[in-house]
Amino acid sequence: MENQIKQKLNREFNGSHEKLPIKIVQFGGGNFMRGFTDYVIDQLNKKAGFNAGIVNVQPTQGGSVHKLEEQDNLYTLFTRGIKKGEIIDEKMVISAIQKSINPYTNYDEFLALAKEEELEFIFSNTTETGIAYDETEDQYSGPHKNFPAKVTVLLYERFKHFKGSSDKGLRMIPCELIEDNAFVLKEIIIQYARLWNLKENFVQWIEQCNYFHNTLVDRIVPGYPKDDAESYEEQLDYEDQMMVVSEVFLLFVIQDAKNLNERIPFDQINEQILVVDDIQPYRLRKVRILNGGHTLMLAPALLSGKETVKESLENLFIGQFLRDSIFNEVNPTLGLDENELKEFAEEVFDRFRNPFIKHHLASIALYFVSKFKVRILPSLLRYVEINQKLPLNLTFSLASLIRFYQGSFDERALPLNDEEAIINRFKEIWTANDYQKVAELALCETSFWDTDLTNVEGLKEAVAKALWEIDHHDVETAYQNFVQSYS
Repeated sequence: MENQIKQKLNREFNGSHEKLPIKIVQFGGGNFMRGFTDYVIDQLNKKAGFNAGIVNVQPTQGGSVHKLEEQDNLYTLFTRGIKKGEIIDEKMVISAIQKSINPYTNYDEFLALAKEEELEFIFSNTTETGIAYDETEDQYSGPHKNFPAKVTVLLYERFKHFKGSSDKGLRMIPCELIEDNAFVLKEIIIQYARLWNLKENFVQWIEQCNYFHNTLVDRIVPGYPKDDAESYEEQLDYEDQMMVVSEVFLLFVIQDAKNLNERIPFDQINEQILVVDDIQPYRLRKVRILNGGHTLMLAPALLSGKETVKESLENLFIGQFLRDSIFNEVNPTLGLDENELKEFAEEVFDRFRNPFIKHHLASIALYFVSKFKVRILPSLLRYVEINQKLPLNLTFSLASLIRFYQGSFDERALPLNDEEAIINRFKEIWTANDYQKVAELALCETSFWDTDLTNVEGLKEAVAKALWEIDHHDVETAYQNFVQSYS
């Protein structure tokens, strides 16, 4: 087929001529922000009349905002995955970004953002290391490399321009994956204000007239499909060097402060965006169900010879094992609405089955013990506390983990990838030729679990029983025999 020269995506070609008022400054224009935050704002503009333009500020010197500027800040978002059992494969042009600024080369243009009359929000995703204090940034004059330092300058310039007006404060909605992300950002901003000896009433203005919203964000955004770019390009009648691919699932939990819903009509678009008083239950839900789901099925799946999450879910035994574990043993320990938990879990299973994302089990096995300790062990212990008996699936998962750390199964090497001290300690444990002794040594190792699990009534005996079954049968039969022995 003859190669066709396509026109680069731009607003004239796309018909996106609207000039939106600048309501949002965004630090970070990478894959996640373009597939998550910018998508949300774009949907609010097109479906809820939000009428908000974004200015995208390059957070690091090595960024590439110029590539977005070359396309008039337009790009194509492909959303692909499964939703309620149906395959979704859609594409759309995102047009919410009005301008992209490199503050390292256009610092005055960056400072001028402080004077935008309708500016109301700052969104960010500068990675988990971005919200940090750098004491070497000891001068007010910029440009600064540090993200909170940039925000401090922007806020101070706004404070001065509008003479400390109480209605010109901003709302910070950071998307970095750290706990209490907005509160941490606020503390660092105040640190810089004091380091630079800015006016004391500026700190009062920060605390009284600006709002800091902690968040929890969740969406897999692989980004530019470099391994399969040609098949995506064939779907477009224009050239797009900034196209992005994301999964369908989206979760945005935002901690309320001063009636956020009155400022952004999140409820007018069909996305899972929750504005709540307390974000912690949702963080707990994600850790225990999404991350925990990966972890609790990992060892049984690997011992069964599976290689990917999708392959595991499609296996009748592993798929049912995961469902039963989540619905019967994890969800009842969380103290949250049963219907919400069920709906969230079903969405998680759809994500695990996503045919467009290849998630290898070996990658999940990294630091397996510490993941189990954080994601699964609290559910196991809480279940025992509530029911005065062991959760059999979580117990079998724990036994499978211990068996996994022997290093091989059915003459297959297993993907051990953990701290050397943990791997070596398991080698020592497995020199015992008695399952009761192996179970005891593994469970009492406080360096693994931060507690002595032999104190949990019946757990040592149950783990020993499961280990024996796993070594004498295939994994599915071992599980069935283990459960039968407790029925």
